[in-house]
Amino acid sequence: MSDKPRVLMVTGECSGPGPSLSDVESGLDVVPAKTLPEALSHLGEESFAGVYFPIGNADQQQQAWLLMQSQAILEVLSDGVAILEPDSRIIWANRKFEEWCGGPVVGRIFYEALGIPEVVGSNSSPMSGALAGKPMVTHLQRQDQAIELRLSPIHDDVGKVQHITALCRDVSSERRKQKKLDALHQASRQLACLQADISDDDRIEVLKHNIRELTHNLLHYDVIEIRILDPRTKELKPLLADGMTPEATARVLHAKTEGNGVTGLVAATGETYVCHDAAKDPHYIEGSIGARSSLTIALREGGEILGTFNVESPQVNAFSLREVQFGEIFCRELASALRTLDLLLVERRATATHSIEAINQSVSIPVDEILTAATSLLDRWIGHDDEMAETLKLILARARTIKESILRVGEDITPAGKELVTTGEQPCRLSQRVLVVDNDERMRRSAHSILGRLGCIVETARDGKEAIALAKLSRYDTMLADISLPDISGYEVYRALRQAQPSSHVVLMTGFGYDGKHSIVKAKQDGLRYVLFKPFRVDQLLTALRNVGPPPGKA
Repeated sequence: MSDKPRVLMVTGECSGPGPSLSDVESGLDVVPAKTLPEALSHLGEESFAGVYFPIGNADQQQQAWLLMQSQAILEVLSDGVAILEPDSRIIWANRKFEEWCGGPVVGRIFYEALGIPEVVGSNSSPMSGALAGKPMVTHLQRQDQAIELRLSPIHDDVGKVQHITALCRDVSSERRKQKKLDALHQASRQLACLQADISDDDRIEVLKHNIRELTHNLLHYDVIEIRILDPRTKELKPLLADGMTPEATARVLHAKTEGNGVTGLVAATGETYVCHDAAKDPHYIEGSIGARSSLTIALREGGEILGTFNVESPQVNAFSLREVQFGEIFCRELASALRTLDLLLVERRATATHSIEAINQSVSIPVDEILTAATSLLDRWIGHDDEMAETLKLILARARTIKESILRVGEDITPAGKELVTTGEQPCRLSQRVLVVDNDERMRRSAHSILGRLGCIVETARDGKEAIALAKLSRYDTMLADISLPDISGYEVYRALRQAQPSSHVVLMTGFGYDGKHSIVKAKQDGLRYVLFKPFRVDQLLTALRNVGPPPGKA
């Protein structure tokens, strides 16, 4: 081994005043490097007595000083950083990147060092884009690690790509969280069963089954309890209990801040409560054997508390902030399902109600199809063939008579106080003609079921064309239209319905709050008063249907 001092000489591409490489070689052990990234690579692997720069390249000296300062920062970053040659060979990498790759990576091809990950971003050839001089962003998947990759080209004095920097951020945790959120939203949509061909008791059982599946398989909760709040007595009645002791399930609890455990406290305040250590929490009352912590969340729909959702764990401090967030998302969906199915009163409905609802559900959609078909034909024949027009009008009248007869029979035999309203107040029955426009047959059936029990005569259309034809030739007090129809936008159907019936009240509906064409914003500028979010909220429907005066603004 030479006793000469080892010196790193950054030669650069230009020559200038000062000693050449041959001038200093005799007294020093010189290691040459043409570029700053190459020099950094040597500095990361070897020890030197000094670094030499030609006097004529002061800018390069300044850049090198800044780079060497930056290198100390890059070494402690939690992100992986690498500098690549144009052929994607690594000439320098920080400690985190080498840790991911299992050791030194200088001289290795970038993707090979990472174990040939799968490119899952929208750009399948990010390296080619970077070589073309464009900053590129994509994602890589390597075994259980998800990486966000940002490639930035480094140009020389004439604009040619000299090197590429690769910034790699581990986004595995974020990806797992997003996947869980997506799965939670997707599964939660299945909580409520809107099928018309099953009994209310079966709907309750389907909901319970879906809750169990979701909480066990996705949220990984084994001990759960759901209670429903009686709005009159404030008693919290058990709906579902898995893993709870019989004593806990039979315990009578009320929505009160004292003496009713954490469940009563949450029902009274509406605030989520995390019991970190059951042995030290004065509000905790034993629910399951060996429980050491619990999470209790209010089932809230709008401003109303419908009940509580409680889970327990044998571990102290088992519920992190993320667990609380997932639980609250789930509970929002669960509360919506409870409202949709009207579980607070469903078990008290009379047998006669089931029969009439079954008949109505069987007849309503076929009759609506007759109405829309006859109306479309009538729109064509009016003014061309009076005899055909009169025949179609008779068909329309007979079809509507069938619907109204079923509604009247239901009103005669349904016991008072069994309507689909869970506010604890005696609802007012509404005698209105309502048009519901939605491409989803389940929603059209649900509209018949809910609005029919509120005393409305309901007609439905599958798209904007059918809705506009019905609005031209029939009278409606209120028209409810989805913003995502297959043929025209929500704003267009709003304008057309307003023009067809200026005195009617038009309400737009949307699912999950998405409005890519900004139909709601545009319609509000033209006088839209109400927006309903599916699945139907009974209290919102009542508010919309009770305000049927002419909308403000021009039609």
